[in-house]
Parts: sequence; C-alpha cells; structure tokens
Amino acid sequence: MPFLSRRLTLLATPMVAASIAPARAQAPSILLFRVVSQRDEIIIGLTPAELAALGSGPEVERIGRRLASEGQIGAWRYTVGRAPDGSTRYGPNGRISILRQDTYRIEPYTSALPVAPPPS
Repeated sequence: MPFLSRRLTLLATPMVAASIAPARAQAPSILLFRVVSQRDEIIIGLTPAELAALGSGPEVERIGRRLASEGQIGAWRYTVGRAPDGSTRYGPNGRISILRQDTYRIEPYTSALPVAPPPS
C-alpha cells in the first residue's frame, strides 16, 4: 500500500505544479504604492495600463515625474476591507488626486493581503 500512495503522490506533483505555474505567471492587475505627506500616508493603486501611460522607467520615478510636470496625478485609493466571501483584502475606495505640494515620498508597497482590481 505505501508503494501505491508514493506512486500517486509522484503522479500528482506535476499536475499541481502545472496548475500553480499559470497563476504565478500572470501580471498583477494593480500595483500598490505608499504616498507619504506631512499629514498622513495613504496606499494608492495603479493598473499596468495607467503606469504605462506615465512613460518608461521604474514605477515610482514615473509617478514622481508626472507629479513634477503636471502637479497632480489621479489614482485609486486602497484600504483594507472585506471581500464578498468574508476574507480580508485591499480594495479600491474611490479615485483620488495626489497633489505635488502635499507629497513627500512615494514608495512601492507590497501587501500581505490579496489585492482586488479596481472596478472597470
């Protein structure tokens, strides 16, 4: 019996790995950034298309260049909330405008929680 169990495990391992690989290969639908100002800090999210519209280079530099050139940038504000299934996640909480005068620092933000895409 142990031989059969070991053989099933060896057969199942490639199938599990194949089902996980496509999930890892997908690009994120939203990238999060922490924006720090004198008064507070917030988490914002931009889609890959929104980031591509800002030009080339590292993401935070693209955002910084847009703030410097135009004085503001629009983004999705992200907050921790509940998903429809009851789990905790980061989700969009409306569009906001970030002004150059109020911003001290923009940095990438990696969430330990799942991140929901913005509404279409």
